[in-house]
Amino acid sequence: MSITTLYYLQLKKENAHEDSVWCCGWSKIGNEKPKEDENNEQSQDSNHSQEASESYIITGGLDDLIKIWQLENGKLELKHKLEGHSLGVISVAVSPDGKTLASSSQDSSLILWDIASGDKIKTMETGSTDVWTLDFSPDGKHVISGSNAGKILIFSVETGKQEQTLDTRGKFTLSVAYSPDGKYIASGALDGIINIFDVAQGKIKHTLEGHAMPIRSLCFSPDSQLLLTASDDGHMKLYDVVHANLAGTLSGHASWVLSVAFAPDGKRFVSGSADRTVRVWDLDSMQCQNVFKEHSDQVWGVKFNAESNKIVSVSEDKSINIYDCPL
Repeated sequence: MSITTLYYLQLKKENAHEDSVWCCGWSKIGNEKPKEDENNEQSQDSNHSQEASESYIITGGLDDLIKIWQLENGKLELKHKLEGHSLGVISVAVSPDGKTLASSSQDSSLILWDIASGDKIKTMETGSTDVWTLDFSPDGKHVISGSNAGKILIFSVETGKQEQTLDTRGKFTLSVAYSPDGKYIASGALDGIINIFDVAQGKIKHTLEGHAMPIRSLCFSPDSQLLLTASDDGHMKLYDVVHANLAGTLSGHASWVLSVAFAPDGKRFVSGSADRTVRVWDLDSMQCQNVFKEHSDQVWGVKFNAESNKIVSVSEDKSINIYDCPL
């Protein structure tokens, strides 16, 4: 007997920002939970476990603000409101340990923040570069960014300085991603070209031309074997990273696909579109499992949490939606 997975909208936070919300992320700090004893101290230990593992949702908007939220008892509680950008916050990335946030804006700034305290750690030295999209290296030592000149810039988290430049030999880099195994960096451009770089060699390993329109988002599978791309052509594509073979094309959105993200367990991925929907996809069957239609405008960002059982989405409609997606 088949069992239908019951996905549902858990929470909708309207007017979360004063303008469009363009990016989002999850942070989980302190994953090690102490074991609970079978005695009177169980309740105390349980409380300590919750304190030791704090989960946050990060959102960035065109109101120039980054907001750090905590999801508690079915409500989003605002923990920190971070100010320092102008011309809108267009990208955020969370470090692998969940402690550090990187954010970028059309004002050419790249800022690192302490997520738990909300304090600014440092502003990266980017010069006049247009810092459009961000990701952390899996060891947390570097932040990568795509630029309007078709370059991928690699910054040191420790020093805040640019250490390396990768040349895509193409147009405006709209999206970047670092593979979880640390071997590859992928970039998507305004003209639909995708490049996969070999990090050790600092050179392009593969160039993919599967889309004819801008690549708004891309991400690697947790095992680093697959690259998922999202385009204004309304389609998503899966590529075998090592051989650059097309593993599948996914269709279903009625407009631009603006954001994609894998679940950390590697079984599903999520997409957000200008058609105002959020879709959840099964990797094995490459079929859509669920469609959420609660947003009233285009969906700019989607992301799974660390447990792979919740999704956050953000939209032009200024809202944050959280969905329950049982394993």
